[in-house]
Amino acid sequence: MKTKHKILLTLFLFAGLISFSFLLPPAAYSGAWGVTPIRLDFSRDSRSAVITVSNDEDRKLQVQIYASDWTQDSEGKDVYSDTGDIVFFPKIMVFEKKEEKIIRAGIKIPAVAKEKTYRLFIEEIPEHGKGAGSTVAIAIKFGVPIFVKPLKEEPKGEIARLVMSKGNVEMLVKNSGNVHFRIESIIVKGKDLKGEEKFSKELPGWYLLSGASRSYSAAIPQDICSGIAKIAVEVKTDKFAVNGNLDVDKTMCLP
Repeated sequence: MKTKHKILLTLFLFAGLISFSFLLPPAAYSGAWGVTPIRLDFSRDSRSAVITVSNDEDRKLQVQIYASDWTQDSEGKDVYSDTGDIVFFPKIMVFEKKEEKIIRAGIKIPAVAKEKTYRLFIEEIPEHGKGAGSTVAIAIKFGVPIFVKPLKEEPKGEIARLVMSKGNVEMLVKNSGNVHFRIESIIVKGKDLKGEEKFSKELPGWYLLSGASRSYSAAIPQDICSGIAKIAVEVKTDKFAVNGNLDVDKTMCLP
């Protein structure tokens, strides 16, 4: 089993990557299938790749494949739309038990000044009419991220806004570069006048595409907030880290 770059699809939900379509009333599901690699990186020198899909169960599996343009809105939420930029084959795959097959995918037009981003969705087509009446058919869908690199990569990010009101710290993280980055964590710390740490919270992150921004917040308990003089924020990404600081006065803690 190719564990290094393979994702095994079961009933786990990875924010925005895997989704489930519940077609009937609740019931259990034991299906599992794998995809490797779990992302594709294209450039002028590398414009095509192969994805391996494996059926890891003792049952038949059927999936459909389609490509979507991947952008993010003003709140940093993922938005998908139809695209003809990605070429791929096949569009339907049928597997016998324990069988592997490949998808060939490529990009028609390479990126120039700014990274292009897409997802190639692989969605299970559930079998109908099998099992007892309490059985449910669940469709598992996985979107392979596709990143098409520009001629010159310029990763850059910033904390565009850092404010605090009613004990709630709010920050806006902006991708001001021409390629995506993945926010691994956001660490918010509150310190008193002596520099001693009185509050700490770690927030999870996600992909942030070029030009996109996303807001994050952390609530500080009121009994702790009154003793905090400074907020320090560190945004750790897979490419760099950015920091921000905010001086705090007691009015920022008032309800």
